[in-house]
Amino acid sequence: MKAMYNTLPEFVPEPVGCGSYASNPDIHFFICELVNMTDEIPEIQAFVRLLAELHTRGISPNGKYGFEVPTYKGTIPQYTNWHDTWEEAFHHSMKWFVYTEEKSQGPDEEMQELCSGLFEKVIPRLLRPLETGGRQIQPRLIHGDLWSGNTSTNIDTNTPVVYDGACLYAHSESTFLAHGLPAKCKKLTKPLSRSGDGCLASNTPQDRKAIYEGVLRLLPHICTRGRPRRPQSTLLPVSMFKPGSSVLRSDT
Repeated sequence: MKAMYNTLPEFVPEPVGCGSYASNPDIHFFICELVNMTDEIPEIQAFVRLLAELHTRGISPNGKYGFEVPTYKGTIPQYTNWHDTWEEAFHHSMKWFVYTEEKSQGPDEEMQELCSGLFEKVIPRLLRPLETGGRQIQPRLIHGDLWSGNTSTNIDTNTPVVYDGACLYAHSESTFLAHGLPAKCKKLTKPLSRSGDGCLASNTPQDRKAIYEGVLRLLPHICTRGRPRRPQSTLLPVSMFKPGSSVLRSDT
């Protein structure tokens, strides 16, 4: 939150302080500015302009992907070690979420086989071309947990506001995490995808959007021990495994 506030203060409540309870060091707190907000998502065009500005101004301090401290999606820690390429950073991040899901749900042979294809074929084929052959992208500050429950409108200023960030310096297209996911996620991302704004990578190929969704598909299984899972739909959309999909074919 501090990183976002320092980058674009008009978009984020001002952080005030954080710490742990003296009586129970396992209980932590975070305090920020009180903002009067509506119960609805913000006006999309105004929201997109500020989000684009966050991505434009939020340049990685060392030119790498990651973050200087661990950040959390709810109670789930993210992988935030620094890496030189987006492929490396996303590979290790996804590997961490898969490991955490297995720790919660137990091992699954089909899941392990799918993960092998994901890490050895899918991620390299979809992400490596972004930074090879003379192509370049820059790590940018992203919110990291952007959905309708973490966005609103400041009643006093009538401007969009975001909160509860899980910040990373990442490829800004990974802001698009929730296509094809539950309605509470699509409430924000569906209109965003129609906004046509370059910072949100509305032209991102569907296969890349799908692997970013894989993170959110894993989160419910990490949080809820014993939750039934179908490995294909847990990890990636079923369409990626249909006949004719080139992503996992051994001859491509």
